[in-house]
Amino acid sequence: MTVARTGPAFSLSDIPFSTYGSWFDISPVVAEKTYAEDLHLVSHQNGMHAVLRLVPLTGGERARTERRATPGRLTWTAEGGRIDLAYESPDTVRLRGSGLHIGVFAAEQALTPFSGTYFFRDPAADAHVFTSYETGRRYRVTVLSGTTTDTAGEQSLGSTDRGLTVGATAGDGWELAIEELDTASPPYTASTAFDEVVKRAQGAFADFVDAVAPWRSPDTPAAELAAYVVWSATVRPAGLVTRPGVLMSKHWMDKVWSWDHCFNALALAPGCPGLALDQFHLPFDHQDGSGALPDSVTHSEVLHNFVKPPIHGWAFGHLRRRLPTPPSRAELAETYQRLARWTDFWLTARRAPGAELPHYQHGNDSGWDNATTFDPERVVVTADLAAFMVLQMRELAFLAAEVGEQEHVRRWTRAAEETQAALLGQLWTGDRFVARGVATGETWSTSSLLDLMPIVLGEHLPAEIGSALADRIKAHLTPYGLATELTTSPHYLADGYWRGPIWAPATVLVEDGLRRAGHHRLADDISARFRALCEAHGFAENFDALTGTGLRDRAYTWTAAAYLLLAEAHAHRDGR
Repeated sequence: MTVARTGPAFSLSDIPFSTYGSWFDISPVVAEKTYAEDLHLVSHQNGMHAVLRLVPLTGGERARTERRATPGRLTWTAEGGRIDLAYESPDTVRLRGSGLHIGVFAAEQALTPFSGTYFFRDPAADAHVFTSYETGRRYRVTVLSGTTTDTAGEQSLGSTDRGLTVGATAGDGWELAIEELDTASPPYTASTAFDEVVKRAQGAFADFVDAVAPWRSPDTPAAELAAYVVWSATVRPAGLVTRPGVLMSKHWMDKVWSWDHCFNALALAPGCPGLALDQFHLPFDHQDGSGALPDSVTHSEVLHNFVKPPIHGWAFGHLRRRLPTPPSRAELAETYQRLARWTDFWLTARRAPGAELPHYQHGNDSGWDNATTFDPERVVVTADLAAFMVLQMRELAFLAAEVGEQEHVRRWTRAAEETQAALLGQLWTGDRFVARGVATGETWSTSSLLDLMPIVLGEHLPAEIGSALADRIKAHLTPYGLATELTTSPHYLADGYWRGPIWAPATVLVEDGLRRAGHHRLADDISARFRALCEAHGFAENFDALTGTGLRDRAYTWTAAAYLLLAEAHAHRDGR
């Protein structure tokens, strides 16, 4: 007999329950840092919106229940009763219960001509429907067995309770389906038994984790949960998301930012190469006329007010080596054109007249929004940006050779050499890198880990500079990993975003650069501390550097992807 692989259990307060491809989740997290008593159906179309409230009931009152979630099933249990929920498809969940009733209510009471949720019974589909102004979608509830014991607010306007209660007579169970629709769909009919729905959901996740983490072992105990965070945050193409996309979270950070996607692509590459390439290219689908990438992309919004750092050459260099089949010449040619336009943006729109090095216009452009590097001025030439540009131009030279553009090989090779020479000549003081204000010409150094990011140049750095950077990086190590601001700095803040907490992307970039520069022992230490941090504290957006506590959004995909990358590399180094 085959034993069902249920996957890891997880806290719904930390990680939402969802499935690959879906634009909604089931969670108590209904807005940024806002936790409701009940689980809600939360949609991420047109933003993050709690649409429906799901309430276990007994005797007409909210039941005291315990909640348990695994990748294929969510369960409420109470003395004498149980409710199960599973995804039948990305847009449909099935619920089954016995001993408890379920209330399905609009999350908000208020309904105006421009906001809220309207509720009515649809006689054509023999179902109840909630229509949401916020998501622009409909949510249809079809009772498959049992009875509708109560309804409230049908066709009502203004502010009132809206919804239905479903239950069964003594000893019997009930079942229903909830669908997220556009405008209309044929009446729902159940073609699959509930237990089979659960089995298929469990199997879909098991196949995914086998693909992305076949190397997992007891030494990498968080690999399955990391894979679930990535799998469950993946949405199907819709709106402005042009490809299957891994959102940063199905909590409130429900976008694809134009550097976060690189880490998800790298983690997915060996096992899900098509999905990995989709992640890499998704922001490039919105590249503007200047060659700039957007700041972020989500269902109904593309933001261009900031950009993100050009780590894409570094990322694609690793990505093409991690793919099980090398990209075709046509694929390389497309990537070359997109990377070249992105690089030319930095060389034109982001270089002052006569300047050799590009600049950021704000900390947000660097991805390190409020790092202390940007305290003196915001329009700044920084060493990390120059280093990323060097790596990107080296990758462009490689790609140009692969697609037969020999003249371009010489152009990008020369540009990379000149940029690195300018970086070392203008920003290296002999023991550290400094930043320089574009307006004033003033230079300064800080206690931010950002100042040490030129370590990403790895083997391209002079050995003495690599060693000096490695020594300074060691000072940022806490028992949990790399603090983004020295913990001894007067500017250090435990929950200060980029002024102290540990972040996944900085960890991966620094670990990779150290390893390529020959500092393997320090790289091993950084990897081990970050993996242990995730194993103990999950996959938060960032972490308190002195306690390890997860901060901000608690189900962040680039954190999970970073764990998968470091755990895989550790497993291979360890001989598995």
